Amino acid sequence: MQLIQGKLIGPFHRLYSLLLSDTTRRRSEKVILVIAILSFLVHLAVIYLVQFGMLDLDKNADLLKNPIAAIYTPFSFILVYEVYLLIYYLPRSITTYISKQYEIITIIIRRLFKDLSSLTLSNDWFSIKYDLQFTYDLIASVLLFFIIFLFLAQSRKRYRTLEGNERKQEGVGNFIRIKKVLATGLVLVVVFLAIHSFERWLVGVFVPSAPGLAFQRINNVFFEQFFNILIIVDVVLLLFSFFHTDEFHKVMRNSGFIISTILIRVSFSVDGLLNTLLITAALLFGLLILSIHNRFEKLLAQEEAAAEGENKE
Repeated sequence: MQLIQGKLIGPFHRLYSLLLSDTTRRRSEKVILVIAILSFLVHLAVIYLVQFGMLDLDKNADLLKNPIAAIYTPFSFILVYEVYLLIYYLPRSITTYISKQYEIITIIIRRLFKDLSSLTLSNDWFSIKYDLQFTYDLIASVLLFFIIFLFLAQSRKRYRTLEGNERKQEGVGNFIRIKKVLATGLVLVVVFLAIHSFERWLVGVFVPSAPGLAFQRINNVFFEQFFNILIIVDVVLLLFSFFHTDEFHKVMRNSGFIISTILIRVSFSVDGLLNTLLITAALLFGLLILSIHNRFEKLLAQEEAAAEGENKE
């Protein structure tokens, strides 16, 4: 089968190689791990300095109450690296790209470390807001982990190839080039968003009275804006996908993934149980869409094999 490269040309190819090559990915991973470890130690030090009265900050703030809350910070940096991986896999596979979205939204696990610092151990567990939220997040984390496992299993199923169809191969090659252009632009946007969000978060922590800089939901820092951009990227991908395929089940799959991303984005606007339910519904919807798509692929592969057998006879 002819190899589909989808190569870019000129300066844009060099920019793509600089930002999204295997070498850059490996280096980024090491840098993020170092930053994650250092941020954990710094956060831990700040908590103790505040508790001993050596630093004038609100000791009752969610992220300063308990040393356990310090675990939240390194996970935040690791999630930024997960965002980079999402962009890295965008030109390679739509389903892998979507699965990375789902892995990112499991920030519920990261949220558990913050919730732990607010737990009240008493017999009134199910009547205390923070204890209830911790329970919801604990159950949802296991459920989401299982849904992602099922989604990855479905994404690895292959029933048809492009062999013998040069026109389709060319269409896919062009689509890969488009995805590389989008991915390169997305890296630049994410770097800007990360710096801007981190700056606003720091000002919100040290100058709480600053207008428009306080975050109502700590989990929304950076991710709310990022998923707004992802919705736009998903729509662009859907529109460009029509250039290389008009198969109903593929259009439905790509459209379903957009709806799933929108549900994830909507989850950022609510708190509590509704937030958890929306995230779970988004992942379940994506899993169902992919499963039905694979059933279509299997049926079409069987029909093509039967037609090929008849032609040989």
